[in-house]
Amino acid sequence: MKWLARVGVFAMLAAVHQAAGPAPDLPPVLRSLLADEFKFSPSDLAELEKGEVVAHRLGATAYGEAGAVGAIRILGRKETFVDLYRDITQFKRGPAVTSIGMFGDPPSVRDLAPLPVNHRELNLRECKLYDCEIRLTAPAIKRLQSEINWNAPDADERAALLFKEIFAGYVQDYVSGGPGRITQYDSQKRPIRPTDDFNALVAGSPYIDRLAPGLAKHLEAFPASRLAGAEDFVYWSAEKFGRLAPFVSATHVTITQPTPGTYVIVSKNVYSSRYFDASLSLTVAADGLQPGGFYLVYVNRSRASVLKGSFAGMRRAFVERGARGSVEENLELTKAKVEYIGK
Repeated sequence: MKWLARVGVFAMLAAVHQAAGPAPDLPPVLRSLLADEFKFSPSDLAELEKGEVVAHRLGATAYGEAGAVGAIRILGRKETFVDLYRDITQFKRGPAVTSIGMFGDPPSVRDLAPLPVNHRELNLRECKLYDCEIRLTAPAIKRLQSEINWNAPDADERAALLFKEIFAGYVQDYVSGGPGRITQYDSQKRPIRPTDDFNALVAGSPYIDRLAPGLAKHLEAFPASRLAGAEDFVYWSAEKFGRLAPFVSATHVTITQPTPGTYVIVSKNVYSSRYFDASLSLTVAADGLQPGGFYLVYVNRSRASVLKGSFAGMRRAFVERGARGSVEENLELTKAKVEYIGK
């Protein structure tokens, strides 16, 4: 009878445990971030803990802004993911990225040697002040007009070399804090001030400093203000943008580890030859409460000229749908890579 009583007690405890469900795995800092900042529902969080990818479009904080957020649970070590991310030229390579490379320390025009500059896609010949399809500053546009003999048979090749020189110069001044860093694009009648737009994106992302104190200032004031222990690098890429003309960009990446269980990575658009006025992405890799896995959260906010003017709402919806799909796809691909390495 005593044995039967014990069996009954164990059966009751097992039933209570089953009714309560599995032990929670999502760390409180991520649960708060996803639920409070990005409006993940309880069912979203439950799906996430089961290993499903969950992604949403983000509401705009300003005219011309679009964004997306996604998260996934990965069976493996977050350090494996961070090592993959450090090798950005392999990590980011894909159908939409036609060419990619790292800038050295210090950056040099030689770093851009592999970058193809197709004059049909990057039309420098027709570039005039306030009438240029490529994002450039007024001094750069004047150089294209004064230093290139457009009647010469090799004019397009010389212009491509000059563009690379200008591009590398922008990055050199950004990294060193030199006077030539970009503050305004003068390609259209309405000037674009990427620094102002980027700082507004940071101001609209207070969770960055909550995750890694001091990181926001590191992004806004770089290189004058640096976050201790942060790892920085800059890479360039040539990418497709749907059916629109391709673009060339430079991106500054900062990797931090504010706690032993969490990595926080941010990416900042330094230069974009088309479309993007400013872009800020956040990646968080944080251990789960249960052993054997971590959570990967990715957030991107961008401000773009294509999201302004006539039909801006329609364009924004199209861009956000594409961004959400891209976030889902990239998170699933990252999960597959990390879990394959961990086998």
